[in-house]
Amino acid sequence: MRPDIRPGGIFPDYALPDHTSTVRKLSELQGRDPLILTLARGNYCPKEHQQHLELAASYPKIAVGYAQVATITTDDHHTLQEFRASVGAQWTFLSDPGRTVQQDLDIAEYTDPDHNPMIPHTLVLKPGLVVHSVWNGYWFWGRPSFYDLWRDLRAATSEIRPDWDLSTPGLREAWDAGDYSKFHGWDRRSPGSVPASYDDQAPQG
Repeated sequence: MRPDIRPGGIFPDYALPDHTSTVRKLSELQGRDPLILTLARGNYCPKEHQQHLELAASYPKIAVGYAQVATITTDDHHTLQEFRASVGAQWTFLSDPGRTVQQDLDIAEYTDPDHNPMIPHTLVLKPGLVVHSVWNGYWFWGRPSFYDLWRDLRAATSEIRPDWDLSTPGLREAWDAGDYSKFHGWDRRSPGSVPASYDDQAPQG
């Protein structure tokens, strides 16, 4: 892996075609949320299926936690669709048969010349594609379990959400003053649309 892809570094904002043949940028898929990014060998690898089956089973938790997932593989479009469908994934898969990511990040798996895949990696990225953690999955046990990801997402989310702890000094005062800039979800609503009572519906963090 390129030496600048480490905690605190910025991951490249690759633009690649997704499983619908629409070109998508990683920053677009991430939005303002943490992003779990898997750089996968492809549909042929049973280790990829096991990792992605676990992610798919855990996806409802990832979604309610306001995090995103994306997968990049060297599969062509049709094989990419098969891979995504076979694991029941609900997130975006990106196709890179030209090996742009593999070459740019210097992660060619030279021990598999038949498939010429990427060395598998899983990354947790904070908003702005800031690297929080990097896992090397060449060996299956090097890949993060969902609970490893849970710990990473807890740490990353606590860093980027000012309202992580509602008892933080000044937060209640900001809310009462109508300053919702530190409150996830509320910061995109106009002040007049925010209910005065906590008994009204409020987005949960």
